[in-house]
Amino acid sequence: MKVADIKEKNTEELTELLIELRKKQFSLRMQGGFGQEARSSDIREARKDIARVKTIMTQRLVGESG
Repeated sequence: MKVADIKEKNTEELTELLIELRKKQFSLRMQGGFGQEARSSDIREARKDIARVKTIMTQRLVGESG
C-alpha cells in the first residue's frame, strides 16, 4: 500500500483500514500457529502497512492540535 493512497483517505476510512489490516495480520499469525505456512513477506507487509496507517493518523492528530 502506498503512502499517497493512505493520505487520500479520511479519518474514518483510516480507522476501518487499520482494523482490516490488523485482522489480516492476526489471520496470518494464526496460520503459522496452526502449522500452515504463512509467507513471512505477507506478515511483514501487513505489519508495515499498519505502521504506515498509524503514522498518517498521528501526523493528522498532531497537525490538528499544533
